[in-house]
Amino acid sequence: MTTFAERPAAVVDVANIARIYDYYLGGLYNFAVDREKAERIRTMLPSVDLLARANRDWLRRSVRFLIAQGVDQFIDLASGLPTMNNTHEVAHARNPQARVVYVDCEPSAVRHGEEILAGEPLVAMIEADGRDPEQVWSHPSTRELIDLSRPVGILMGGLLVFVDDAQDPAALVTSYREACAPGSYLSISHLSDDLADEDTRVQVGRMTDAYLAGVGQQLYVRDRKVIASWFEGMELVEPGLTLMADWRPDPGLDVDAQTASRVLGYGATARVL
Repeated sequence: MTTFAERPAAVVDVANIARIYDYYLGGLYNFAVDREKAERIRTMLPSVDLLARANRDWLRRSVRFLIAQGVDQFIDLASGLPTMNNTHEVAHARNPQARVVYVDCEPSAVRHGEEILAGEPLVAMIEADGRDPEQVWSHPSTRELIDLSRPVGILMGGLLVFVDDAQDPAALVTSYREACAPGSYLSISHLSDDLADEDTRVQVGRMTDAYLAGVGQQLYVRDRKVIASWFEGMELVEPGLTLMADWRPDPGLDVDAQTASRVLGYGATARVL
């Protein structure tokens, strides 16, 4: 059987966000076209790979925290590929019986994810648009693996940056919150440049333009006040809404404080009451 890395380059000639993200994380589930687009985007924001790694590090810490609170089922929205020590690997390191549903709307990412997760009975990769909760809840794999009468961890580390204001990200968060049992948690991270210097803000703008031109996806940048409003009706976990790198950091493993990427994203986890 041909491995992912051995597949002919001609098999894929269109770049994909999930595989670009995997490339930034140092993964192997990407093609030449993805690497080319990723490097082009990097010319717009030189520390974009560190931003991706900061987001993944935040996700891992969030999952470990939720496992420590007794959460044993997770839905990872707009997850991208389940690679590079992603949710199920972090969860299973502490609770081998944890159940994880990865959600992505890009067929190629889902197909590759299904291959990666073959032989993982407690983990599924489903094709659904996280911006439409009913698609997520009604999917057979979600119904099989997730019990909404019990606490669940909803991970939004890659979703809301793709939701425009007309789609109402606050209402989307509320919809997920209201579907969850008390004691559930929502973890959200989001791109922001409100603490960045002017040069970095310009770079972020160029990066979002490059994503739109390169893979046809618009990224939205929001400030801390807007992101904080999404947690209304929930109990924020200490230390609240912080820069991603400052949310329960692992000593010595933080993103380099000297890079611009450190101030380009907020993260928080909140408990459903």
